[in-house]
Amino acid sequence: MGNDFSKIKAITLDCYGTLIDWENGIWDALQPILSKSSQISLSKGEALQQFAVLESQEQCQSPTMQYPEILKSVHHRFAEQYRLETNMTLDQKFGESISKWRPFADSSRALQMLQSRYKLIILSNVHRKGFEESQQKLNIQFDAVYTAEEIGSYKPNLRNFEYMLHRIKISFGVELSDVLHVAQSLYHDHEPARRLGLANVWIDRNNYFSKTSKAENSNWGATSPVSKVPKLDFVFKSMEEFARAAVE
Repeated sequence: MGNDFSKIKAITLDCYGTLIDWENGIWDALQPILSKSSQISLSKGEALQQFAVLESQEQCQSPTMQYPEILKSVHHRFAEQYRLETNMTLDQKFGESISKWRPFADSSRALQMLQSRYKLIILSNVHRKGFEESQQKLNIQFDAVYTAEEIGSYKPNLRNFEYMLHRIKISFGVELSDVLHVAQSLYHDHEPARRLGLANVWIDRNNYFSKTSKAENSNWGATSPVSKVPKLDFVFKSMEEFARAAVE
């Protein structure tokens, strides 16, 4: 498919994994308990995969719980599963680690390029305060931000996308056909986006595209796996690559 973005008025974006390097952020935040143990050798890929399982479970079980509390619970369960030493302070620090997660090197410049032509709207599973800390690092003011905290559920719940589409229609007069959803996670974003008929862009930062024929056997890092890859309108390896195509 050619890169035709002429009909798009608004770009809706995931943040963590797409704009913010959450996998390295999570891995770094796990080091206080991992470094204490000489009894376990856990690779980054294995740790992130287990994080994905626990996070998904917590978000399904507690859809109204704020994201730092989700992270605290995930950290505690992760430590229990691998018999690692933790305590309330370490669990709390992991829950608050969002503020230390860094943007990808290309995120800020790409967003500035895109904002010259499109409305930019965030749909995030992170709570509002956590996102505001990340937004400062991205050095941009988004046109709208919708979080799981205000919606009362976590992606991939369709409610989050329906809420976003309803709000941007009211606020900006933008219809579904004028929206392009941009994200890294097939599980959190692209599956539900396609179910609602949203055009989409996969930011494939980990270069998984060549492996998607065996999606069920892939390690998708800090996101839960998908049994079947949803339809993808566009695939780019970075936000900068996408931004250049979208504004040319």
